[in-house]
Amino acid sequence: MTEALRQARRAYAAAEVPVGAVVVRDGRVIGRAFNQVELLNDATAHAEMLALTQAQAAVGDWRLNDCTLYVTKEPCPMCAGAIVHARVGRVVFGAGDPRAGAAGGVLNLLQFPTLNHRCQITAGVRQADCVGLLRQFFAEQRTRPRRVDPSLP
Repeated sequence: MTEALRQARRAYAAAEVPVGAVVVRDGRVIGRAFNQVELLNDATAHAEMLALTQAQAAVGDWRLNDCTLYVTKEPCPMCAGAIVHARVGRVVFGAGDPRAGAAGGVLNLLQFPTLNHRCQITAGVRQADCVGLLRQFFAEQRTRPRRVDPSLP
């Protein structure tokens, strides 16, 4: 989780929502990323999605059964769907997401009974650090002037 937090701080420095993710296999990091939605202008560029893509390339297979994904915030439904499809063995997260979390916050796609794969879940790891970083980021965002798109009426 320390490396995931390091990645989240990189997101923070890039003015992205501070979420970091790391995929570990046999004690070795095979994928790491931070949110890059704004940087890449891509709504799917969540830390988890980018880290999974790296890990799959490193393994040479889309299946990540024997891997653990560490992420600083509970995965959203999009990321949870990708995690299940990649067959990640275990997901460890720090901050829960009571509004959009898909690992038990609002729903639990990672262990949904009708899907063909279920992940082990460990929640609340380094929770204070993960929540603190998110709170600090959003507190700063509320004090910044909003970007206005001049093309909008």
